[in-house]
Amino acid sequence: MPQNPSNRPGDIAPSRYPGERLGLPESGPRSIGRVGRRIGAIVIDWAIASFLSFAFFRYDSWATIAIFAVLQILFIPTIGGSIGHRIVGMRVVAVRGGWVGVWRPIVRTLLLCIVIPALVWDSDQRGFHDKIAGTVLIRA
Repeated sequence: MPQNPSNRPGDIAPSRYPGERLGLPESGPRSIGRVGRRIGAIVIDWAIASFLSFAFFRYDSWATIAIFAVLQILFIPTIGGSIGHRIVGMRVVAVRGGWVGVWRPIVRTLLLCIVIPALVWDSDQRGFHDKIAGTVLIRA
């Protein structure tokens, strides 16, 4: 754990790399999933949702968002991540270990669908949606 050089309450020393404070490695398996992979995963997931929306709902925007959410909520607890996550080599895990359960993917996905929480990151490159849900996106 990095030391607090200023000795002021509430100050946290900067980490040397994303995931250090979570006990994750700097690179390789179990390291934080970086931005390029995240963008690739969401593009894949959105393309799948868009295709299904086009095929069954005439590309209705609400249907697309609903399909995207269902895919996230269904696949995160069952295969460890969305289809896009798995294709680009990432998984969603609980910060404290163990199975992510059902409520974490639901909370994470609802926040992801309103976009803003996903754009607010901390120094560990965890979006607000992951912090609230107690999850982290790592390399598989």
